[in-house]
Amino acid sequence: MESRRKVALIGLGMAATAHAKALKDLASRVDVAGVYARDPQRRHLFAQRFGFPEAPDVASIVDDPAIHAVLLLTPPDARQDLVDRLSAAGKHILMEKPVERTTDAAERVVALCEARGVRLGIVLQHRFRAGSMHLRGLLDDGALGAVAAVQVSVPWWRPQSYYDEPGRGTLARDGGGVLISQAIHSLDLMTSLAGAVAEVQAVAGTTRLHRMETEDFVGAGLRFESGALGAFTATTAAYPGGGERLTILCEKATATLDAAQLTLSWQDGTVERIGEPAATGGGADPMAFPHDWHRLLIADFLDALDQDREPAVTGRQALAVHHLIDALLLSAGARRAVAPAQRQPLTTW
Repeated sequence: MESRRKVALIGLGMAATAHAKALKDLASRVDVAGVYARDPQRRHLFAQRFGFPEAPDVASIVDDPAIHAVLLLTPPDARQDLVDRLSAAGKHILMEKPVERTTDAAERVVALCEARGVRLGIVLQHRFRAGSMHLRGLLDDGALGAVAAVQVSVPWWRPQSYYDEPGRGTLARDGGGVLISQAIHSLDLMTSLAGAVAEVQAVAGTTRLHRMETEDFVGAGLRFESGALGAFTATTAAYPGGGERLTILCEKATATLDAAQLTLSWQDGTVERIGEPAATGGGADPMAFPHDWHRLLIADFLDALDQDREPAVTGRQALAVHHLIDALLLSAGARRAVAPAQRQPLTTW
């Protein structure tokens, strides 16, 4: 049976509006007990807009035994201390991607939650698109046959004004550029559908279209553990920006996810389409997408608490895409093939 849960929001990052709309849709299952952000005016306006109560500080959330879980929507550089305090208080955590700025820091966050017995879910909502879920079922059932090859394209656009905001595209706050901030969604969806990547060979850098610390373009060849081959490109320099595309070439059909819509081109000539076209935030407005996927992800997290199981996207699962991002950047820097298991030097806090 569904339980009614009290939750709180900490941080009002870019995706906070999508989360708030999703929580309003789930009002029959969840009470928002408090919203906290360091900027009191921003906190007040957000709480007023959605009819949520304000929390005066983090301690009021940590110390409230009625709050079961927290949606942690801060930038990546504000996570470790908050996860420490929340997990020590037994609060389950649903956290925006990425887990942390570096893989080492992400592993510490995941280990902390596991050691304290709290659920840690990560917001990688592309798995919850209708086309993605339908394709997952077909692959699990073997209806498409074995995967032969994978193609991923993330042709997004961000104007220079986006990177002019303090912290954007920096190692200190975001942990990187297009890979960890934007393409992480497509990489997670790719590996969740096509399986783990065994080896990458990549190029990465900053195009002349942006002034920023980290990469705005990455291209790579992939070799999956299954033996399938792959190609991947991601950028935020592709004006005016478009939806990401994931194509999986299988024995019986080619499956193409154009953002939210799945097209199945069967080798007998039949073509099927599942899901509707949708904006994805690939252009100048990063928030130009529906909140439906967030609603489904949050509902799954609530189900996981009710059923005492792991959420669909766990912190442990999310580490896989962190290792893959590390491998892509390491390969580009070393100009050689790299396995995701090969690690970059430990980064201190």
